Amino acid sequence: MHGRLIAREIQPNASFVMEHAQAISALAEPKGVLGRIGTMEVRLARNSAEIAAAQAVRFRVFYEELGAKRAQVHDLEQRDADRFDMICDHLLVIDTSIAGPENQQIVGTYRLLRQERALAGGGFYTSGEFNLDSLIRRHPTRNFLELGRSCVLPAYRHKRTVELLWQGIWTYCNHHKIDVMTGCASLPGVVPAAHAESLTFLAHNFTATGAWRASALPAHYHAMDLMPAEAVNPKAALAALPPLVKGYLRLGAMIGDGCVIDPDFRTVDVLVILPVERIGERYLQHYAPKQ
Repeated sequence: MHGRLIAREIQPNASFVMEHAQAISALAEPKGVLGRIGTMEVRLARNSAEIAAAQAVRFRVFYEELGAKRAQVHDLEQRDADRFDMICDHLLVIDTSIAGPENQQIVGTYRLLRQERALAGGGFYTSGEFNLDSLIRRHPTRNFLELGRSCVLPAYRHKRTVELLWQGIWTYCNHHKIDVMTGCASLPGVVPAAHAESLTFLAHNFTATGAWRASALPAHYHAMDLMPAEAVNPKAALAALPPLVKGYLRLGAMIGDGCVIDPDFRTVDVLVILPVERIGERYLQHYAPKQ
């Protein structure tokens, strides 16, 4: 998942960011390998070099492959980086069969921002697009985790990588006693109408209600209910959604009200809200670490 509009703000000096990222990553917990399948393993970044390597993977996927709008700094550094990196933990999927140092073996990454860090460091990334703050205020006893910047190199977009990422996330959630996962998930392009069937399907079947309701910020709000509900083919609408979104829905996720266009990353973003209590026991067992 990614919330990205805040990335257009002026960013602090890169060396300042990486200095603080180094301090945070040194304290990252849980330590050690969080899951392993064959030659691949998942763990948290342990130093700024590994965070920089994860940012390079993000650059390759978001900018080189998917065509995100790049600033001069992106071309100079060949990394996707922002001020939130220094307060996040960075989950890494590593292929140990790749020759070379570990920071060159990173094939996938997820960025994890805990509520306590967000409160101390300027808020959640997703709050630049959606009214996440209001949702959190309604649940003062629950501990939120923002998931973002999910990406995997093309050759590794298969079931094993997804399983490792979720093994890592679930171990992290258990360790830090996370109650709710949230963040943005993206559909390609900047025209919501191009996803009319899928967005309408989400709006009618998965919109969060009551205390879980959260909306896109008024300045960025675009309606998701774009066609008559009876005209939607549920099977086709679900099939057209990105795998990441379908995965969240299978786990029990709800979707926020309204979508947001991100012109820089050329995506249509929806808000994902996933209370841990909604995840079925079979999934919890499936994603339990397998050492």
